[in-house]
Amino acid sequence: MIKIIMHGCNGKMGQVISDLVKADKEAEIVAGIDSKDSIDNGYPVFTDITKCDVKADVIIDFSIAKAVDALIDFAIEKSMPLVLCTTGLSEAQIKKVEDASGIIPVLRSSNMSLGVNALVSIAKAATEILAKSNYDIEIIEKHHNQKVDAPSGTAIMFAEAINEVLNNTYSYNYDRHESNDPRPKEEIGMHTIRGGTIVGEHSILFAGQDEVIELKHTAQSKAIFANGSIKAAKYLTKKSSGLYDMNNVIFG
Repeated sequence: MIKIIMHGCNGKMGQVISDLVKADKEAEIVAGIDSKDSIDNGYPVFTDITKCDVKADVIIDFSIAKAVDALIDFAIEKSMPLVLCTTGLSEAQIKKVEDASGIIPVLRSSNMSLGVNALVSIAKAATEILAKSNYDIEIIEKHHNQKVDAPSGTAIMFAEAINEVLNNTYSYNYDRHESNDPRPKEEIGMHTIRGGTIVGEHSILFAGQDEVIELKHTAQSKAIFANGSIKAAKYLTKKSSGLYDMNNVIFG
């Protein structure tokens, strides 16, 4: 039985993961960490991460960026693998994650969905063909009105994967309202929509002469991200120190 600490247990994703793990015969959540202990989860909840003294095999994190530094320190101190799902990290925090992976196993992904990670591979293959034929690339992401970071970590993940194919020669354009110039070829436009209860929707447009190709992923519930994080936690408990992502989980 894999013992999990749920960091951000009382958030929306933390609650979905908690419910799914209850039915999982291979895993259990033995403790939670959250800024507020306001929900009866059936396991102890610590509002101060440094006070958590429950032994576990792995941490799953769905929280907020400002909580990540203390989380990394805790994971290193406890020599505990970390599945890091929080987005909107600063460059300094990303460097801290990379440094931590030299000590403990860390799996960091902007999106835990199998479908999204499959779409990354598809987008890279499409870029090989289309960008070299002068197709413009635009990414559109839609989320609920409570999401605080923009563009989404998943949109950035798509952009970085595409740009890798292009030898990182394309710039990112987040806002064109002050520009009166034609669109340059070597850029990736990223557009953010926030409203209602949209779980998550991402579209990648390849716009060429007289035709548009669209790659799209729509999340219909948060369970797809929760299931992915649980699979990642099980995977990571068997690994040594290093930096992993969902491709490692999917392809072994």
